[in-house]
Amino acid sequence: MSSVSVTVRPVETKKDKKAFVDFAWEAYKGDPAWVPPLKDEVHGLITPGKNPWFEHARAQLWLAERGGRVVGRISAQVDDLVQEHMGQGIGQWGFFDALDGEAAEALIATAEEWLRAQGMTRALGPISLSIWDEPGLEIEGFDEPPTAMMGHHRPEYRPWIEAAGYAKAKDLLTYELDITHWEDPKIDRLIAMGERNPHLRIRMVDKSKFDEEARVILNLLNDAWSTNWGYVPLTAAEIAYAGKKLKPIIFAELVRIAEIDGEPVAFMLTIPDINELTADLNGELFPFNFIKLLWRLRKPRTRRLRVPLMGVAKKLHHSRLASQLAFMMIEYTRRDATAKYGATHGEFGWILEDNKGMLSIAQLPGAEVNHRYRIYEKAL
Repeated sequence: MSSVSVTVRPVETKKDKKAFVDFAWEAYKGDPAWVPPLKDEVHGLITPGKNPWFEHARAQLWLAERGGRVVGRISAQVDDLVQEHMGQGIGQWGFFDALDGEAAEALIATAEEWLRAQGMTRALGPISLSIWDEPGLEIEGFDEPPTAMMGHHRPEYRPWIEAAGYAKAKDLLTYELDITHWEDPKIDRLIAMGERNPHLRIRMVDKSKFDEEARVILNLLNDAWSTNWGYVPLTAAEIAYAGKKLKPIIFAELVRIAEIDGEPVAFMLTIPDINELTADLNGELFPFNFIKLLWRLRKPRTRRLRVPLMGVAKKLHHSRLASQLAFMMIEYTRRDATAKYGATHGEFGWILEDNKGMLSIAQLPGAEVNHRYRIYEKAL
């Protein structure tokens, strides 16, 4: 390690923000499992006025430098909705990357100092920026590239974070499954029973009514997830923002809404693994990569699909009907995913390690945990 000490300074200028985003390319240089994020997406996420998260939250970004070279980055954030729904005094930090333990120690200490100055008494991390973005530190599954919207981290980060006094708060799991050969007699019977029930309907999303359908799905999400650990409701502005971001990767055959007598009560959102389509773009869309990506998105064929969001109305939780609707949505989507999109594997997640209802669905025959992410906590 260099004898030159580390300094940490706040991100203040446009140049600083560019350095903050671009540092990921330095941190993961040579890592075959890392997928470069689209830089425009990251800049939008951390920019007030673009990301409506900032309407109820505030954040500070920092860069760690040694001898004029950037050697790390971190954010710290305070979300008013976290205070309301998770507990007063809970601050968070994220966007954590560092080249060595000294930089990591200085970054975490700086984030904690800022959180204390904001009146926070407990820190959760890494969360970048909210639970709906990229929560948790990858602690298992380093050799496999993550699917779309999931994080990837260096193995050294875990001991560096734990050395700073952090302990496990929750683990988040993803499950991978070969969807070309999935079958189970018990589940097949449950699906067949549902198909005979005249009150039940599983339908595709109607993209001609996208804004309306997005509101149905995200309002169901707010209801279905409202009792989960870490839950923070999406605001109307965030629902509109999420819908706009998701629209290019929404395909009717991959999104299902379940209805009982015409009332939406469950949904499953499945997306192609966009990481497979963007991995060679090196994070840049312009001047010509956006044309390449638009062409690939016309009819994407990816090896993997991901189910990032799935939910059943709270009033149906712990009922047999909840599982029945979930398995019907999974099976109908699986058929189209393999036949029309050429997918061979599906990934469910993330799922809280103690969410028994979702785990009972994700633990399909042949499914295995392929990634584990950990959210850490510490009293300040």
